[in-house]
Amino acid sequence: MPKLKTHKGTAKRFKRTGTGKIRHKQTGKSHLLTHKTRSRKRRLKGPGLVSKADQQTVKRLLPYA
Repeated sequence: MPKLKTHKGTAKRFKRTGTGKIRHKQTGKSHLLTHKTRSRKRRLKGPGLVSKADQQTVKRLLPYA
């Protein structure tokens, strides 16, 4: 069986948790922050989890994660 290649773009954006779930950075927190409300920016602070529908796709792109 040949080695599988990791998709490097995906590897930079997603990390696996200790329990095997996949987390990602929240969108909307990198620029144009002045007009967004404080509460909206606070909600975007922590990492989000990848939805169950997309987990299989991300796992295929990160075979050794």
